[in-house]
Amino acid sequence: MKLVILDRDGTLNTALEDYVTSAAEWVAVPGALEAVARLNHAGWHVVVATNQPGLGRGLLDVVALNAIHAKMHRLMAAAGGRIDAVFYCPHTAEEECTCRKPAPGLLEQICERYGVEAQDVVVVGNCLSHLQAGAALGAQLHVVCTGQAAGLTPGQPLPAGWPQGCTVHASLAQCVELLLPALPTSPQPAPTPNAVA
Repeated sequence: MKLVILDRDGTLNTALEDYVTSAAEWVAVPGALEAVARLNHAGWHVVVATNQPGLGRGLLDVVALNAIHAKMHRLMAAAGGRIDAVFYCPHTAEEECTCRKPAPGLLEQICERYGVEAQDVVVVGNCLSHLQAGAALGAQLHVVCTGQAAGLTPGQPLPAGWPQGCTVHASLAQCVELLLPALPTSPQPAPTPNAVA
């Protein structure tokens, strides 16, 4: 099985300074949903792993979180894609749980659910904690320069503290281009004799 574990905020949807607490605040990153659809069409399973401490802080409840994810699934389907499942940690940092990223517990649950070895999993995200969790898991690491990683640049060294071995991409769409190099591209029309280059 080919499995990608995505971060949510900043990777699939625009990250807010505070928490996304309602479906109205969930706005897709341009091109992200279509990128997931490309993965699906190539036979990849896509799962989201997200910290949701807003639940533990009482800023939203499970009903609101389900509404946010229902919107995400609906927009994803409209783009021709599918998120298999959403795994979330509801705890605050003070609770010191094993599922809150950068701890790898949430990602370990996903591997167990899907029967996939850690080294075969692709972890993609924009926030340091997501990549640290992926590194602790032993997965293949990919950073997208959106959300918290918007200041990073592909080809440039990562700041101190980021895991070794991360591949950096300008966007989720560009990450997918690398993961699916063998996918055929749409045929381009032949130029007419008087076409201007």
